[in-house]
Amino acid sequence: MRYDDRRAAGRLLAGRLAELRGRDVVVLGLPRGGVPVAAEVARRLDAPLDVLVVRKLGVPGQPEWGFGAIGEHQVRVLNRDVIDAAGLNAGEREAVEKAERGELERRVRSYRQERAALPVTGRTAVVVDDGLATGATAEAACRVVRDQGAARIVLAVPVGASHSVARLRRVADEVVCPHTHRVLGSVGAWYRDFAQVSDAEVTSLLAEAARATPRSPAAPSPEAPAPPKPVGHASPSDREVRIPAAGARVGARLVVPDEASAAVAFAHGSGSSRHSPRNRYVATALNRAGLATLLLDLLTDDEAHDRHNVFDILLLARRLHAASMWLRGETGLPVAYFGASTGAAAALEAAALSGSDVRSVVSRGGRPDLATPAALTRLRAPTLLIVGSRDTQVLSLNRLAADRMHCEHRIAVVPGATHLFEEPGTLTTVAELARAWFTAHLDRPTTGTPRRSA
Repeated sequence: MRYDDRRAAGRLLAGRLAELRGRDVVVLGLPRGGVPVAAEVARRLDAPLDVLVVRKLGVPGQPEWGFGAIGEHQVRVLNRDVIDAAGLNAGEREAVEKAERGELERRVRSYRQERAALPVTGRTAVVVDDGLATGATAEAACRVVRDQGAARIVLAVPVGASHSVARLRRVADEVVCPHTHRVLGSVGAWYRDFAQVSDAEVTSLLAEAARATPRSPAAPSPEAPAPPKPVGHASPSDREVRIPAAGARVGARLVVPDEASAAVAFAHGSGSSRHSPRNRYVATALNRAGLATLLLDLLTDDEAHDRHNVFDILLLARRLHAASMWLRGETGLPVAYFGASTGAAAALEAAALSGSDVRSVVSRGGRPDLATPAALTRLRAPTLLIVGSRDTQVLSLNRLAADRMHCEHRIAVVPGATHLFEEPGTLTTVAELARAWFTAHLDRPTTGTPRRSA
């Protein structure tokens, strides 16, 4: 089957995506050819349309060999296997990224005409292109959107090579491709009209979509419904910062809503970063509740390659403590901790330090058992341990750690959830539990009477 043109392909593709109509969806077209397809999808789903500009980072002298990709908001996705195989040093990587970052920003300015990017955090992102040959650009786009905090990613293409579609199913949550072919040839061969799309056409389609007013979703996405935004909190201040922390300068994202009552510093788990989509989703929920958030990397890129550093809980705790001191000075707000996986152990260690004055701690799927017994015993900050009911081993470890605590604490078990809280509705439950715990413990932590539940 051949499509008449990209718009016809978009109409057919929209039919395959009809179940997304009325949900919290944003449609993202890959320029240039993916945008006319995406425009039809967005129109028929009654969803907002935006452009997703990504730039592949090519090995110098072999630009088709990609060692990563970049997107907006300083998102960077790296392929360490390619970096090691090509023997790239930091200077070479930075030179390539600088050049590609300049081109990315030029295209964004051209396409959006000063409009702000549509937020994807906590939403279903439908990434659309006009075809899938090698799949390299689509893979980079999906990874960038994942790092931007999308709760679910649907890659939608009218036609694609079978092997590429199979590979992309490991990157996106779902791949919708009505026509797959073992031997694809060129994407253009599957269109009767495959005229080159100009920058002007992309700009026009985006402007037209921006002028339209899609109806409000009838119901939030079941994958990650957005928490309600209370009255009285304006749009937050949102910026990337660099923080001196125990021998390093670490990257962080600071969001401070107007009239914020407290600030929550996030300690990520092993192999994760400040771009963790799950922590970004929780952070957004806390922002809507009037809490500032600091999503920070406790290790530099080079340090993160060494697995010993990833599990060096005392180093992570020192970094987190230093960052919380910076956060308190920067915002003037009391500080609490949110830790995930190994980051939870670091949060407990840091909260137990003398003079830390941390108001409360929340752990998501954490490993509090990796904190030292002395820290668990000294801890005075009220602590909530959130664990999935199907994460049985980690649940047992949380119960063992809780037995050592003398502070106010609670184990909250989320029904049906596994370690990563990927099941529909479970991450929303985490966000609601965290919000309630933080807002209930804004005062100075006290010894209190231990409370346990499971």
